[in-house]
Amino acid sequence: MKEEVLEKLKTLAESAKYDVSCSSSGTTRKNTPGSIGNTAGWGICHSFTEDGRCVSLLKIMLTNYCIYDCAYCINRRSNDIRRATFAVDELVELTIEFYRRNYIEGLFLSSGVINNPDYTMERMVRVIKELRTVHRFNGYIHMKSIPGASEQLVREAGLYADRLSVNIEIPTDQNLRMLAPDKNHESVFAPMLYIQQGVLESAENRQKHRSAPRFAPAGQSTQMIIGATDDSDKLILNTSAAMYQRPSMKRVYYSGYIPVNTYDNRLPALKQPPLVRENRLYQADWLMRFYGFKVDEIVDDKSPNLDLEIDPKLAWALRHPEHFPVDINKADYAQILRIPGIGVKSAKLIVVTRRYGRLNSESLKKMGISMKKAQYFITCNELAAFNVNDTSPEYVRRILTDKKTAKGKDNHQQMSFIFPD
Repeated sequence: MKEEVLEKLKTLAESAKYDVSCSSSGTTRKNTPGSIGNTAGWGICHSFTEDGRCVSLLKIMLTNYCIYDCAYCINRRSNDIRRATFAVDELVELTIEFYRRNYIEGLFLSSGVINNPDYTMERMVRVIKELRTVHRFNGYIHMKSIPGASEQLVREAGLYADRLSVNIEIPTDQNLRMLAPDKNHESVFAPMLYIQQGVLESAENRQKHRSAPRFAPAGQSTQMIIGATDDSDKLILNTSAAMYQRPSMKRVYYSGYIPVNTYDNRLPALKQPPLVRENRLYQADWLMRFYGFKVDEIVDDKSPNLDLEIDPKLAWALRHPEHFPVDINKADYAQILRIPGIGVKSAKLIVVTRRYGRLNSESLKKMGISMKKAQYFITCNELAAFNVNDTSPEYVRRILTDKKTAKGKDNHQQMSFIFPD
């Protein structure tokens, strides 16, 4: 590898690390004769699959030069940082070489904006088009669409990328304009709509003709920066819920604000990223997508922000003890899903297993259910009928958040006089 390209790689990989909206592909593309690479069915990302396999992709920027001066971005034009730009053929060659050396399984491509959105987008499209058509690269490609780019370029990108994403960045248009004067939500929602239309049209065409080209088969995603503004978790989750109403939206990512530009007084003076809040938002997002929760059940006007001490599902259960205890052997799937300590897979397993006999606490433990939480919200064969209503939500919260008693014998001994063996 040329020394010049290596230096660009170091610079542009570093500049790309703050974008978290890269995800599993959600699509399968097999290797075919005369091509290289494939997209595995379990997806590809900087993460671990369910079977423990680590998957990786080249996460890189085309350039970190940018005409915008966004307060929260390390690549803003007013920052004095090392800059670099890949030529199209350099980035194509780099991706192919990394794949052949088994360093990566795909590409996540983003970019700063140089000259104008269309100029940047056109160069990014050339990269992925050359990978697909010249090198017949069949691996996963996730490309960031540039806000403000033309519909024609977005449509072309969707023919070669598995997933396209456009970042909202800040939940409200007013705060986005304050921190990024050159941007607005209109420029973000326009390419989102182009992607959505392309996905829907592609699906319709492929129903008529199986050979019709696929358009962004893994859909689209977006990202919001958390903690750079005073937006509440309720507002953030309502924004996410609205995004999930779009047919092609697969994932909303939450990125805890990293104070990289501490000199800008428009930004909060944080010593470290709000990682706990970021995690709680992901948990709340999961509840909306897979557990049937609505935003106003998770947060409301009285409590517009998530409880950072406990997960949002447990917080809901403690606020609504009237829904418990739930009889594991009789309750329907939706009721079981709302029990703290029970996930989607466990809930499905409970519904299937109880057809063959009544379940008890040992059965639940073998399913991997967290009885430390669940015991306060359920009844089953031999489990003592002491639950959140027999004690109090405050007591259960104290037990589950007390680090000294949450684990081990101390916890068991403290509860034994109330919850006998």
